[in-house]
Amino acid sequence: MKKARIIVVLVVFLAFLHSLVLANGLNLNGLGAKAVAMGGAFVGLADDFTAVFWNPAGIAQFDKKYIGFYGSDIIPYMDYSLDVPVPGFGDVNLVDASSRVSHNLVGMAAYYQPVSDNLVVGFAAYVPSGLGIEWDGADLAAISGVRPNPNINWKSKIFIFSFSPVVAYKVNDQLSVGMTLNVNYGSFNTSQWAGAAAVPIPPFALDLGQQNLEMTGWGIGATFGVLYKPSDMFSIGATFRTPSKIGFSGETTVSGIGQLAPLVGSALETTADVEADVTSPMWLSAGIAVKPTQSLTFTADAQYTQWSKVDVINLSFTDPAWVLLMEQTEGNKLALKWDSRVQIRFGAEYKLTEKFALRGGYYHDPSAAPNITRNILLPITDFNCFAFGVGYELDGVRIDLGAEYLAGKEKSISYVETIADPEYKDAMAGVYDLKILALEFCIGYKW
Repeated sequence: MKKARIIVVLVVFLAFLHSLVLANGLNLNGLGAKAVAMGGAFVGLADDFTAVFWNPAGIAQFDKKYIGFYGSDIIPYMDYSLDVPVPGFGDVNLVDASSRVSHNLVGMAAYYQPVSDNLVVGFAAYVPSGLGIEWDGADLAAISGVRPNPNINWKSKIFIFSFSPVVAYKVNDQLSVGMTLNVNYGSFNTSQWAGAAAVPIPPFALDLGQQNLEMTGWGIGATFGVLYKPSDMFSIGATFRTPSKIGFSGETTVSGIGQLAPLVGSALETTADVEADVTSPMWLSAGIAVKPTQSLTFTADAQYTQWSKVDVINLSFTDPAWVLLMEQTEGNKLALKWDSRVQIRFGAEYKLTEKFALRGGYYHDPSAAPNITRNILLPITDFNCFAFGVGYELDGVRIDLGAEYLAGKEKSISYVETIADPEYKDAMAGVYDLKILALEFCIGYKW
């Protein structure tokens, strides 16, 4: 019975789990206009209200009440093309598409209050991960059915929302420590073609139609930070963010799955409840900040994410018929095969005056996800990332603006690989070219 596999059905789960794990992922690659403008090299500096994300020990530096608001618009652009070899004709182009303009809004609100000269407490609510992409179904008609279908929707929308109480303590004038409790709420929505199912009798392939998935879930984690400042010109920081297992539940709909009822010997409902436990991996970072002059600051970070722990994800269904079908087709397990990665980041700030600052930064973001699970609902690749921004401060109010451009490396998966190599059975053949623009805004007030 296992030979009668579903070819693509539930591949959307794979896109979901990839994006979610990045969503601590696409951790957003940064949080806060100042930090992002400095290339996300902020662990050793952590001197504004976004320190709750970068290094909670930095909050011990605040000697006044501090409130801050942050917003960002993340805009991915992906070009996707697919050529299929046809004997006697050569390569025939089936798809040449560009994603629609998609605005993924994320942000933060935070408040901190000194309790004593050494102790600061606070609370932050923020989105550490938020991403999505949408395509015009007509552009993907050739891969949206056994016969071309322009009416299939292709889109994804993922975010994580964190609620984080935080406490920071200044051990002495040089050393500070801090920690947060992270209560994480995740939401995921996707739509795409469900794929085709191979069957041993004519017509040999059953079109499974439209698939939609909606899931939400909760998880808990923590962040620990330390900041050491031996002098006003130099500081060192380190942060450890624990893994956070989020228990997701929701439902998936596959419009044509009823055609597979003979495989399980009973009727199949088009909608089924589904659950999945997904763990965002451990994050460990270290950074330095150097101020050779009062006007100039250089920062550098090394940030490690233990993606290798993201290996096989088990999916659970409550409908007995779906359970049997997924067991028979091995659709209840997802092998992700990710690799742990290190980002090296650099940033700089130059104060033209006491009130006005210029910032810039760069980092390389290597993709943990291999080509064997790549698809067009997953805006991820190897990136070279360039950032810049400005800041202005007056009478306790600080306004920061930033922008980040992620230039992605083109990825190519041949059609022959997805047909002939079993490792590529969950991949979408084609050429992927991805770019992301992020626009950042922060306003903070101390009193």
